[in-house]
Amino acid sequence: MRCSCHLADEAATLAFGARLAKALQPGMTLYLEGDLGAGKTTLVRGVLRALGYIGRVKSPTYTLAETYSLPAFELYHYDLYRMHDPREWMDAGFRDTDDGRIVSLIEWPEKAAGWLPPPDVVIHLRIDDDSREAECEARSPRGTEYMETCCTLC
Repeated sequence: MRCSCHLADEAATLAFGARLAKALQPGMTLYLEGDLGAGKTTLVRGVLRALGYIGRVKSPTYTLAETYSLPAFELYHYDLYRMHDPREWMDAGFRDTDDGRIVSLIEWPEKAAGWLPPPDVVIHLRIDDDSREAECEARSPRGTEYMETCCTLC
């Protein structure tokens, strides 16, 4: 299942993240793809705000991961842009976090190809002049169920 959304500005990206947050469940993995500046971290910020997180949301470009304890689950936000070898995923101990009780949002998943948990949903953000286009694709039965809810929101 696929859907596309036009995101006119940052506010629209935050709102789309909020809509995506409504159907997240523990154990889900979402890959966030797109060029630098495409809005991946802004999308995560929208998800977190909708889930009740009020602290600062920063890109984990240098730390590789940020964790957020939320009422329903823990959310792990990974940014793998600085990884040079997929095995760094294992070396950093991230494989141990795939326990079915967290939600993982992974930017630059291709940097750890072959080592990551498979995605339930892939969200590709594309820059289109001053706006963005989001294309979402379910990659698992759970992802299909999730997208049935989220696609009605685009």
